[in-house]
Amino acid sequence: MKGEMTKEELLKIEQNIGKILRAGVFVSSVVIIIGILMFVITGHSGYSDGIWPDKFNEILTGLVQFKALAWLMAGLFLLILTPVLRVVASIFAFAKEGDKLYVAITCLVFIILIIAMFIGHGGA
Repeated sequence: MKGEMTKEELLKIEQNIGKILRAGVFVSSVVIIIGILMFVITGHSGYSDGIWPDKFNEILTGLVQFKALAWLMAGLFLLILTPVLRVVASIFAFAKEGDKLYVAITCLVFIILIIAMFIGHGGA
């Protein structure tokens, strides 16, 4: 195969993907813990009852305003984003390897993930 990679190169790519996953879980955990601590300390979410940030810009605004629920939502968003980043990294890894079939399959998985996020966001 034209773009064939060595076992060492594949191992390095897999290790980098593992680092992405660990970093994503760590960062999201820290953000969630900050939100929990803010909630425990203040005793409220930072929003009126029945109101929560459900749009990305509302979450960002809530982060800047140090609203506990916004920090929790941001942490959950980061946690959900972590495996999506793994799929993106896999696309590049397969492309570098020259494996067109797996690039196509992984792109399809990525498209399905994006569609599922939009469907979920729409409340369907």
